[in-house]
Amino acid sequence: MAHFDTEYQRLEASYSDSPPGEENLLMHVPEGAKSQWHHIENLDLFFQRVYNLHQKNGFTCMLLGELFELVQLLFVVGFTVFLANCVDYDVLFANKLVNHTDSSKVTLPDAFLPMDVCSARIRDNAFVIFVLLISGVFWLHRLIKFIYNVCCYWEIRSFYIHALKMTMSELPYATWQEVQARIIEIQKEHQICIHKKELTELDIYHRILRFKNYMVAMVNKSLLPVRFRPTMLGELVFYTRGLKYNFELIFFWGPGSLFENEWKLKPEYKRGGNRLELADRLASRILWIGIANLLLCPVILVWQILYAFFSYTEVIKREPGSLGARCWSLYGRCYLRHFNELDHELMSRLSKGYKAASKYMNCFLSPLLTVVAKNVAFFAGSLLAVLIALTIYDEDVLAVEHVLSSITLLGVCITICRSFIPDKHMVFCPEQLLRVILAHIHYMPDHWQGNAHRYETRDQFSQLFQYKAVFILEELLSPVVTPIILIFCLRRKSLEIIDFFRNFTVEVIGVGDTCSFAQMDIRQHGHPAWMSAGKTEASIYQQAEDGKTELSLMHFAITNPHWQPPRETTHFISQLKDRVHREAAGATSETHPLSLSESEPRSLVANLLGGPSTLASVHFGRDSSLMNHAAAGISDGASALRSLSPISSSLHLRASLSAAHRVGSLTGKTMAGSGTDARTVSSGSSAWEGQLTSLVLSEYASTEMSIHALYMHELHKQQSRGELSRHTWHRQESDESSDSIPDEVRSEPNPHTRNFPRSHTFPTVVSSPGSIPTSASATSGFTQGQEGPKSQSSSQRRHSGPAPDHFGAGGKVVRSLRVPMGGWAEDNQTAPRHHGTLPEESSEDEMPPHIHKVT
Repeated sequence: MAHFDTEYQRLEASYSDSPPGEENLLMHVPEGAKSQWHHIENLDLFFQRVYNLHQKNGFTCMLLGELFELVQLLFVVGFTVFLANCVDYDVLFANKLVNHTDSSKVTLPDAFLPMDVCSARIRDNAFVIFVLLISGVFWLHRLIKFIYNVCCYWEIRSFYIHALKMTMSELPYATWQEVQARIIEIQKEHQICIHKKELTELDIYHRILRFKNYMVAMVNKSLLPVRFRPTMLGELVFYTRGLKYNFELIFFWGPGSLFENEWKLKPEYKRGGNRLELADRLASRILWIGIANLLLCPVILVWQILYAFFSYTEVIKREPGSLGARCWSLYGRCYLRHFNELDHELMSRLSKGYKAASKYMNCFLSPLLTVVAKNVAFFAGSLLAVLIALTIYDEDVLAVEHVLSSITLLGVCITICRSFIPDKHMVFCPEQLLRVILAHIHYMPDHWQGNAHRYETRDQFSQLFQYKAVFILEELLSPVVTPIILIFCLRRKSLEIIDFFRNFTVEVIGVGDTCSFAQMDIRQHGHPAWMSAGKTEASIYQQAEDGKTELSLMHFAITNPHWQPPRETTHFISQLKDRVHREAAGATSETHPLSLSESEPRSLVANLLGGPSTLASVHFGRDSSLMNHAAAGISDGASALRSLSPISSSLHLRASLSAAHRVGSLTGKTMAGSGTDARTVSSGSSAWEGQLTSLVLSEYASTEMSIHALYMHELHKQQSRGELSRHTWHRQESDESSDSIPDEVRSEPNPHTRNFPRSHTFPTVVSSPGSIPTSASATSGFTQGQEGPKSQSSSQRRHSGPAPDHFGAGGKVVRSLRVPMGGWAEDNQTAPRHHGTLPEESSEDEMPPHIHKVT
């Protein structure tokens, strides 16, 4: 068979500790030039520790934090056993008299049992012995891990001091962008990664967030079983720390997980032929882990109850209304998280939206509960006032039985009632509040906009922004519910999980196997309704939901202004920023004629800053003089959004002219420049001044992202008007029914896929021979006579090529277009983007992954 150059080549086997396929990129470094930090074997763990040490404000703070965690564990177990076995509660409650020779008063030591009695009670209690044994083993494990971490973080401390030239006293005042810039700079000197000459911001983010990006993608594609519909309670979301821990244990790092190490997916999971066997193996492993959770449920449940009691009792006593406060749920943090977004970046965004989210939820206080709460508060307040007055008159009133308890309970009752009484000055404006929330959290289902006043929207938003009391209750129930979810829900999705990791894993040179969604590739995972029309080849199953790819790309580009994305990505970013500039110019112009076509939406920046959109025809002028107003328009928008910021007072340090200049430079020149990050430079100033400057510039970047997020949502809303939008609350669970597969991708099965069972991520659907499939992948990506856009990165490898070959009679290559997320569709016509032939393979099970090379 003649040899042809092709974009797809066989991956050679790699048995080294390096990410596969990168051996030819090793760089020679003279022996004398090697440093202590040359060729770090596990860069994932190394970068994670560098980031953790920065977030924990240095080695000493990290050391004390972990040390006190060990002491806390000992205290909780020991103090609980002491209270249960070594206290005479009859003496404490004055139910038994104590004979004293020197005093008539009962002291606290009188309630303590003698040591021999206490030890005998402990020995006779088998459950206490079992709890102590389990706790002792767990504490020893934590102690060994603590000693190991101290040694590892001491090396990270040395890395900061000697390589990055940063002392531990400077670390709390340095931003992560500054640390990251120095890591990229020292790569040239120390070659901490020998597979690439230079590191990029995206490489570091991929290393730190490799597994978290997978989790974000699985939540985005509704693959994880966290949404349930009980008969009487409606739709519920259950996603706790214990359930999240088990997901990560099964998928990423536990024994028998899908990953061989921190950066490499096991080779068998990269092929589709043995998917059924792998799914059975995964289902069996999930079952055993679920059984283990079930057996450990009593111990974990007791620990959860005790830890919650010791953690929250003092807070509830000091602030009884704290349980009525709200927090971002664990599911909300995962749903709202961008791809490649670090923890501190996520929490910064959500913290800025907290106040508006609280006000929005308070708009829905029940009038009936308000009336009841006012009257209950009146009666409780009357009783409390009398007791307080009697106590002031004579303090002996406190000696009366249950008087002090009554005062405490009445105070708690009044505090709880006040939480149901709205502020009389509060104005009901849910639409405006939801717009403010969207400016910070960046994600929102389409049907929320315009329906912010409805209880359905409020109930769905409460799944993201829940009561603190609900959060505590879910954590307490987690040991009981988690094994049920693993055994009865997650096991049914094992086949879809196998397909997901095979189809959405790519190999990136210098990084290893990463989630393809984390590449933020508009061509592979863009959504046509989110400004990606004509730029994406993704089918409906390959598209990220809710504009996740586009918004993540903008967020990463704005957060890392010196990142150099691929050409197509740069074009998308610059095009979006240009449109925002034009919109800003149109929003500030009042006298120029209307000139754009009717297909162009009205001034969206004016909409998002001024209020809900209307059908009025307000268009932009093409006059070039309007561009002179762009910086001013963006500055006005930034001022409107900065007023919602918790550090808005610091922003007033900059004059309005400077604000316009800075924001304009951020929106227009973020991709330009080199050297040290401007966000972190404070030359000639103190640490506090440098930190303030970094906060101010970071706030402008946050404001810029808020404007772009609002603009993209408004544009998406107008483009998808009249269409049914797919989002988390409308998508069906993939294991419930095969009817979720669209009708346009159903047809006669192909012999290559006839025996494959149906799944949401591996539909057994093909098009008729000799015709172009009508699936979204065909209609949006491949067009006769046209060449598709080039890939996101020239250094990435996809394990299942987008257009695999089948061999017909006479050795003729028959190309087949790919049906969403794993299916195949026959096509007798060769795809115009690919040329040449491949060596014949005996079976799909032996088919190797393909290198996806793009120039």
